[in-house]
Amino acid sequence: MNLYGRTSLAEFLGDWVVYRNLIPADRDLPTLDDLRAEIGLGPKGIPRKSESNYARVIVRLLRAAQTQRGLASPLRRLLFVGDTRLLDATAFGNICIAGGWPGLAFIGSENGKPPAVEIIPHESGQSLYLANRWPALADFAAYAASHGFAVDEATMVIVDIDKTALGARGRNGQVIDAARVQAVEDTVAALLGSAYDAGAFRAAYDRLNQPEFHPFTADNQDYLAYVCLMLGSGLYRLESVVEAVRGGQLATFDAFIAGVDARRADLPPALAEIHAEIYANVQRGDPTPFKPFRRNEYQRTIACFGNLDDDAPLETRLNEEILVTQEVRAAALGWRRQGALLFGLSDKPDEAATPTPELAAQGYLPIHRALTHAVGE
Repeated sequence: MNLYGRTSLAEFLGDWVVYRNLIPADRDLPTLDDLRAEIGLGPKGIPRKSESNYARVIVRLLRAAQTQRGLASPLRRLLFVGDTRLLDATAFGNICIAGGWPGLAFIGSENGKPPAVEIIPHESGQSLYLANRWPALADFAAYAASHGFAVDEATMVIVDIDKTALGARGRNGQVIDAARVQAVEDTVAALLGSAYDAGAFRAAYDRLNQPEFHPFTADNQDYLAYVCLMLGSGLYRLESVVEAVRGGQLATFDAFIAGVDARRADLPPALAEIHAEIYANVQRGDPTPFKPFRRNEYQRTIACFGNLDDDAPLETRLNEEILVTQEVRAAALGWRRQGALLFGLSDKPDEAATPTPELAAQGYLPIHRALTHAVGE
């Protein structure tokens, strides 16, 4: 594995990027609110990456980007690069269906097993190319070219950002996770003050962050952070929450926060205030209601971009710096030279991926424009 200098995702994506709120970084493209009436969405809520309405929004954005390029030719085929078979492959399939396009998706994630590739063809024209090494992306590009996926101005390439283009899964993704967990801990500790117990927080976070409890937390880190905050306040005990979830008495996060709201008078003033803010955001359908946590996550995340000197040991770099995946970078630049439209998707909340106006005034950048090192084979 080698170091390939400093770069940013903007090198190959520009501002054709959307984070969770579906507001493109390129302000000349339509936002989710601009498209709600056109695609029949209600006035509230943000579709998630695995939902068909998310795909319909992305299709509109891709076509708007093609128009922005000044090209009359319609988009005809989709290449997709991601890291999770469940979420990314579902999003890929939905986008192909919504656009009426044939597609081919590379799903990569490194593990300690011998290099392997599995190709899953589909009669609808949407196929998956699964690999357990990121260097296999070069072979994928050749495979695509030899199986009718010519790359030209009618081709779009969607690049997943989280643990694909940045922090490659199985190689460097743990740095992204560590920044998020530290942001949760920072936020909970600041709000609880002297009542904060680091050991109790870790026990609660680690316990409830397991797949068993995903139906309760909706696998939403804002919800999990809020639950840990309320446990730290003493309003509930961890074991009682675990027992209630397992017994079916506490099936959803909505039920949990409603229970807290009924007891809000028992909270200290500072916690009552943050509860009221989060509760109101949940009622509005905001999928990232715990804003202070997500703003802390941005600062913890951006602090890991390009934070090590050029001569830092590779092992240290992989464990402490969020890196651009060189294999993704090389493939994307090659496809762009061939005329393809490149577009980046991230499920990271906007608050965790972009600076506040105050931070932007100090020179902070959104994560797709922040410089860091590129590493790969």
